[in-house]
Amino acid sequence: MKIVVLSRNPNLYSTQRLMEAGKQRGHEMLVIDHSKCDLVIEKRKPVVLYKGHKLEHVDAVIPRIGASVTFYGTAVVRQFEMMKVFTAIESQALVRSRDKLRSLQILSRAGLGLPKTVFTNYSRNVKDIIKSVGGTPVVIKVLEGTQGLGVVLAETDNAAESVIEAFNGLKARVIVQEYIQESKGADVRAFVVDGVVVGAMKRQAKKGEFRSNLHRGGTAEIIELTEDEENAALKAARVMGLGVAGVDMLQSDHGPLILEVNSSPGLEGIEAATEKDIARSIIRYVERNV
Repeated sequence: MKIVVLSRNPNLYSTQRLMEAGKQRGHEMLVIDHSKCDLVIEKRKPVVLYKGHKLEHVDAVIPRIGASVTFYGTAVVRQFEMMKVFTAIESQALVRSRDKLRSLQILSRAGLGLPKTVFTNYSRNVKDIIKSVGGTPVVIKVLEGTQGLGVVLAETDNAAESVIEAFNGLKARVIVQEYIQESKGADVRAFVVDGVVVGAMKRQAKKGEFRSNLHRGGTAEIIELTEDEENAALKAARVMGLGVAGVDMLQSDHGPLILEVNSSPGLEGIEAATEKDIARSIIRYVERNV
């Protein structure tokens, strides 16, 4: 098969691993920078141009779309879908996953556990917002943030009010969530491929930090999921419509709580922690669907 990895940087670990895994399975692999594609739209003849050449005879695409280029990256994925090319992440699922508020609403409707969350339209009733999630400490997140950026832990009412008012003044939309004390700065990532958890790790924040992202100095170790955690991860990926997903959860006294469902989860941390060939699982998923 001819498989295209949509990635802006061919040197990224995840991109390189997908290329290696595909070549090992005997496929023709290409890295295409989606931000440099041109889309030709006409009646019954959708075309993707890359550096002036038509991308033809493509059997599948594996999107690795960064948050900063979601709009255009999704348009490129949609164009391939119009060309009847299988995509490991569907365009609509990609859009849903990047909208933190919409994602939480979808997960809530499906009956999945979530930290109590409040979203408002720059409300001035800041004290009421804090009360609604059970009081401080609270976690305040910018809707467009990724990799722990734009996430603040406010431990007192004064701090929470100041942060929320500052974001409101900047017209930056935020959500306010309860802080799950018992998680102790750790979360769990379950990597789901085609309805199966192919790997799971527990990420621990470094000392003095509450964000467990590996990009922020957190550490990771392999973990055996409980039945409830595995079921929650599989259901979250399914309701979000994602064939490949990184489901981030907190371990709480009342069961797993979903933080986020990531549509372009990195491979480096999960492969290092689990010593599993996750890239191969993704290629096998593509093979089963083409």
